[in-house]
Amino acid sequence: MTPYLIQNPPLPKNFADTFLQIDYGKGCYLYDKGGKEYLDFGSGIAVNALGYGREDLAEAAYNQMKKLIHVSNVYTTEPTVQLAETLTAAGNFAAVHFGSSGTEANEAALKYARLYGKKMKGDNAIGLISFSSGFHGRTMGALSVTATEKYKTPFGPLIPGCTILPYNDPDALKSFSDAADTAAIIVEVVQGEGGLVSLSTEMIETLNKFCAENNVILIADEVQTGLGRTGSLFASAACGLNADIITLAKPLAAGLPLSATLIPAKVNDLLSPGDHGTTFGGGPVTCQVALKVLKHINNKDFLDSVRIKGQFLSSLLQKTMKEENLKGSVLGKGLMVGLQLDSLTAEKIPAVMNECRENGLLLLRSGKAVLRIVPPLVISEKELQDGVKILFKSIKEML
Repeated sequence: MTPYLIQNPPLPKNFADTFLQIDYGKGCYLYDKGGKEYLDFGSGIAVNALGYGREDLAEAAYNQMKKLIHVSNVYTTEPTVQLAETLTAAGNFAAVHFGSSGTEANEAALKYARLYGKKMKGDNAIGLISFSSGFHGRTMGALSVTATEKYKTPFGPLIPGCTILPYNDPDALKSFSDAADTAAIIVEVVQGEGGLVSLSTEMIETLNKFCAENNVILIADEVQTGLGRTGSLFASAACGLNADIITLAKPLAAGLPLSATLIPAKVNDLLSPGDHGTTFGGGPVTCQVALKVLKHINNKDFLDSVRIKGQFLSSLLQKTMKEENLKGSVLGKGLMVGLQLDSLTAEKIPAVMNECRENGLLLLRSGKAVLRIVPPLVISEKELQDGVKILFKSIKEML
């Protein structure tokens, strides 16, 4: 059965001209409009952590929708407060700003950090540091600290005061000369769009020291790594990064639009009404679903299972590479895994992904020539084996 593709729907050309039209999902599988089945190694770009067709999540959303859908942030609701309490209790945080997407979470973090810098260090302390190959979103502030030039060039000039340093280069940060006027550093523990490269131990230590000594807010962008994806609730805490602010989104409400910016007391105490806001962020429906998601994910046995399956997947990829006489690297943490093959150039990646789709497997790209594997966290080892088998079959057909 061939994929059910539609061409040129009335959607903006910044996406694509041809789409696979998905009809429904169940467990770790998606089904297109024609009935073809796909094992999902992409999870809606690391969103659907608990898989598809979850009756418990649908029931939580439905019951809340019957009761109350929206009131805005002029008021609050019990699910909103409960979720804020749950998230702040997971770390050293005083408050949560809810939004609707990862880029909104990062915009809030950057605004809060600049406000902190100006109030605590002076009006010139607006500088923002980010890193090569980093991705933080496509709205103007988040785009300004994103490294990918092709995303930025058409929309310049962007916001001033942004510096991009080499990722995993402690010396570059140590020699940075404008710390006094720097408000914040934003960094990914694992670069989701940048090839699944992880922060080195030395870089983590350097970031912690630089921010502590210079009163710089350290923002961990955990939109993709957070909430269990790497086998920990927060990847930053697990690796020893002393983040002041953590941003979350993708899996938080199981595909419903919800993000969270977790802030400490030293930032929260400086805020006044009107400094930031949102209309839809933190509504009762999305928060009720998020509470269900966290009940599943924020559990030692569940997080242990993600780490175990991540190790299983990485070992399986390395074993299969050896059997197929392919050289390369396996990258990432937990179930956020990248496969880089020396023989698989950037030009060949789209063909391999299309062949995987033909063979019933969906996955993603990261960077120029890395295949990104971010399946639902509930995936079984048998399903991982099935997916890896399809993946290498497709690679062999394209090489």
